[in-house]
Amino acid sequence: MLVSAPALFASNMVAARWAHDIGLPPVFLACGRWLTALLLLAPFVWPALRRHGHLLREAWPALLPLALLGMGVAVAPQYIGAQSTSATNIALIFSCSPLLVVLLETLLWRQPLAPSRAAGLLLALGGVLAVLTRGDAAVLQALAFGAGDLWVLFAATGWACYTVLLKRARVPAMPDSLRLAAMMAGGVVALAPFALVEAVVGTGAGVPFGDPRLYGTLLFLALVPSLGAYVVYGKLVRRAGPATAGLSMFLVPAYAAMLAWPVLGEQLQGYHALGFGLILAGVKLAAGRKRPRGQVEAAAAA
Repeated sequence: MLVSAPALFASNMVAARWAHDIGLPPVFLACGRWLTALLLLAPFVWPALRRHGHLLREAWPALLPLALLGMGVAVAPQYIGAQSTSATNIALIFSCSPLLVVLLETLLWRQPLAPSRAAGLLLALGGVLAVLTRGDAAVLQALAFGAGDLWVLFAATGWACYTVLLKRARVPAMPDSLRLAAMMAGGVVALAPFALVEAVVGTGAGVPFGDPRLYGTLLFLALVPSLGAYVVYGKLVRRAGPATAGLSMFLVPAYAAMLAWPVLGEQLQGYHALGFGLILAGVKLAAGRKRPRGQVEAAAAA
């Protein structure tokens, strides 16, 4: 799950390129993504909803913050930022969310930071920089940050908060599909007003409802980086904890580069292999710390 979840998330970057090409408004893209995923999931969730509807009503105070963070804050600002900043800046900022996760865990919940985890974080960050700078340290001097980068930083912070809260949320036991569907519904409700405002006052050409690529893009986003990625990532957080799960985000830039090769025609280079190797080694080092028996039992119970 550590290596598959980031691959699913990385596909979002490639799909976003297609969405930008057809002029899909960013907030509409985020809202439509969750609405499409919810409609696909609804037939499978309906029996569970009838059996566990009362639990879902009890769980809303815990699920609503997760929906706002994971389905709203972590997605829409990222798409907004993509309109005015480079893909390099987006990958650099968003892939540093594991550092924010560790920071939240250490400062707010007083989680000890083992030397092996700290070393793994630094090693993985070095791999990210190797990919993003193309193996040339001088590239860092040319990076410029603007309003789009601040939107992406906002999204990365939302994702870090979602990762930490997902482990600690007091949600009654219910099927994973029902819990995910509830958070998707919360994301749709939270984003719908902003998508409507965007459609009404936006300066673009509007939503291209007559373009079949619109529906293909939404279907792909619903199936792969929405249903697929969030299911795998949710299981990873419960199995390994938020700090270890957050490490997987370091792999997203490397996967994005590999996916862009066949889809967008961007050639893989030696620095991709170097960065990918450093990231894998860092994730293994940071995730390989053996937890005390009590923590293992608590994670299994969760």
